[in-house]
Amino acid sequence: MNIYVLCGHPQRNSLCGHLAELYAQKAMARGHNVRVQFLDEMRFDPILHSGYKEIQALEPDLLQAQENILWCKHWVIVYPVWWGSLPALLKGFLDRTMHPGFAFKYRENSYMWDKYLMGRSAELIATSDAPPQWLSLMYHSSDFRTLKNATLSFCGLRPIKTRRIARVKYKTREQLLKEAEKKIFDKIKYS
Repeated sequence: MNIYVLCGHPQRNSLCGHLAELYAQKAMARGHNVRVQFLDEMRFDPILHSGYKEIQALEPDLLQAQENILWCKHWVIVYPVWWGSLPALLKGFLDRTMHPGFAFKYRENSYMWDKYLMGRSAELIATSDAPPQWLSLMYHSSDFRTLKNATLSFCGLRPIKTRRIARVKYKTREQLLKEAEKKIFDKIKYS
């Protein structure tokens, strides 16, 4: 299977960067084809200067990301939860790459839209300092709801699995990797 792993942390040398690299290694060891991109290595303007009134010309790294999205059958996004949501750079990446005409298209004179990314699944791996119960009770899992429902599902991806590595600042790297092994890497069974 073709798997696209995107590290949505603005620093590659982070827990998210490490998890993205490990995911790619484990998936390749199971015979999958994998492409990986790290946001901090990509050069692009994350701001939608005119909204979607006109589509900004995409930089080479965003064109590569779109190619990776179309190539993959499974898209993995690894990111930290900041302020109950996604990092701004990841949001800017999504605003720029998942634009109308590429990821979806509204139908003329209709409230419906066409989903251009059907036939792909996704997996969201989020790290946070807060416990999962807090994120669920206080924020209604706002990061997952936004990314899963309002973005990826809106464009046709499904199923979308969600996984959390939580209480990051209270655990050692070794504890976090053991948790990731159980919650994430043992579950890479796509065929």
